[in-house]
Amino acid sequence: MKTSYIKYIIKQPALMLMIALGLLSSCGSKKDDSGDDDKAVNAQVSVTVTGVSDSDMVDYTTLNASSAFQQKNYVKSNTNGYITKVNAQLGQFTDKGQILFTVKTKESMSIGNSVNVLDTTFKFSGVNKIKAPMHGYITQLNHQLGDYVQDGEQLAVISDRSSFAFIMQLPYEMRTTVKLNQDVQLTLPGGEKVDGKVTSFMPAVDTASQTQGVVIKINTDKQIPENLVAKARIVRTQIQNATSLPKAAVLSNDTQTDFWVMKIINPTTAVKVPVKTGLEVGDRIQIISPKFSKDDRIVVTGNYGLTDTAKVKIVQ
Repeated sequence: MKTSYIKYIIKQPALMLMIALGLLSSCGSKKDDSGDDDKAVNAQVSVTVTGVSDSDMVDYTTLNASSAFQQKNYVKSNTNGYITKVNAQLGQFTDKGQILFTVKTKESMSIGNSVNVLDTTFKFSGVNKIKAPMHGYITQLNHQLGDYVQDGEQLAVISDRSSFAFIMQLPYEMRTTVKLNQDVQLTLPGGEKVDGKVTSFMPAVDTASQTQGVVIKINTDKQIPENLVAKARIVRTQIQNATSLPKAAVLSNDTQTDFWVMKIINPTTAVKVPVKTGLEVGDRIQIISPKFSKDDRIVVTGNYGLTDTAKVKIVQ
């Protein structure tokens, strides 16, 4: 039966022609699919490259520092009486020994000049002049003209100008990063920068925040108000001649436990090189190992998703 079926096909030229065309079409289709696969294998990813650089890397941290007068002097009355004259104003700078208040005793206010009339040799005025105990700014004024005050009562507060400083709140775990006589740059609200120096550490830490007060003296004649909050920049880590790459050149896994770079080994191939990273400053990241040379080219853009021994095309 098979023999007769073949004889039937041979006797039908049109049918044979259709079968032949089908076979040719099938062969051509397979050839085209093979060409697509070759194109996919030879596909190149456009990338840009960079090199390593050696430079000093410094990691800073910013902490708050509040201005304060560490020493305050209290102006007190030395008698019971009435204030008859006031030479003090809030914010006024006063020198040591300057007369601030005049107090007249209540006895002299009652008797008046009667005693002097009875005895001209008796020079009785009952007036006491109260002077500033130290130079500084008057930051508190408790009484005004005509007030009755008692002996030892506070009249004013003078903040000692020489005791002015910024108190920086330093987390205790960072204690080793700050030393005595260390230079510190302060940035005031508005952007003005003031240079300071660490002069002492407070002998206690705050219970809630576990921060220790650090006294920073500034070298400026500019009048800065108390309770002003500035930003203090502290050096946490400093590495000299550190080898670094742009952060964009360093890839990592989802958990950021493994890091690698794509290194160019020839004009069209990039290979995966595991790296150990260190300090991160700005847009740079330190490469601890392996040691790259100045001539090594590292993919910096277009590297995301590249597999090991990926085909690449370097563009400018």
